[in-house]
Amino acid sequence: METLGPIGVGFLVFLDNIFPPIPSELVLPLAGFTASQGSMNIVLAIILATAGSVVGAVILWALGKWIGLERISRIAVKMPLVDVADVHKTVGWFDRHGDKAVFFGRMVPIFRSLISIPAGMRNMSIIKFLLLTTAGSAIWNTILIVAGFYLGENWSVVETYAGYFQTLVIVAVIVFVAVWIVMKVRKRRRAKAVPGTEASGVHTEGRERTEGPAGLDEA
Repeated sequence: METLGPIGVGFLVFLDNIFPPIPSELVLPLAGFTASQGSMNIVLAIILATAGSVVGAVILWALGKWIGLERISRIAVKMPLVDVADVHKTVGWFDRHGDKAVFFGRMVPIFRSLISIPAGMRNMSIIKFLLLTTAGSAIWNTILIVAGFYLGENWSVVETYAGYFQTLVIVAVIVFVAVWIVMKVRKRRRAKAVPGTEASGVHTEGRERTEGPAGLDEA
């Protein structure tokens, strides 16, 4: 860390955004500890770590913009258990909560990288994206670096508890996906058990909209 310096910290955090197995939860507290030994400027470490986060996020934002919603929709509907409605629901959720998702997502392991892609897909303004990403990244990076600075030789405690947080996030994602799959399978089974139900419902609604309330045609 002494050899890499603040520029190296920024580069490693950049890689963390593109290649998550390089954890910033390890790099940043160690940078803080190095700063506490007088071998690194803590303010410069925070600034360059945040710059690395933003550059990595912008690359993924551009990737999302290049992929586009139409392309990802065509891919999604070909996946098992995925419906067009699922894509629209996800897009609707991001349209409602995208700002908060980008800001807070920068502080959540795994999601801090992935959240940039839907932001690009939904054409979030680059200015807004930069502001939200910079703010969220600066807060997260500052917390980890300052924690490592004050913990000194016990800086690894930060990485340990951050690891617990990451494990919790992974478990939550697995549980969510498992529940979603079970619900989808049950929905498909119910639909197969009563063939034609959905179609008849559509025709009925169509007649009601065409004929109107009872007695209206007679009038």
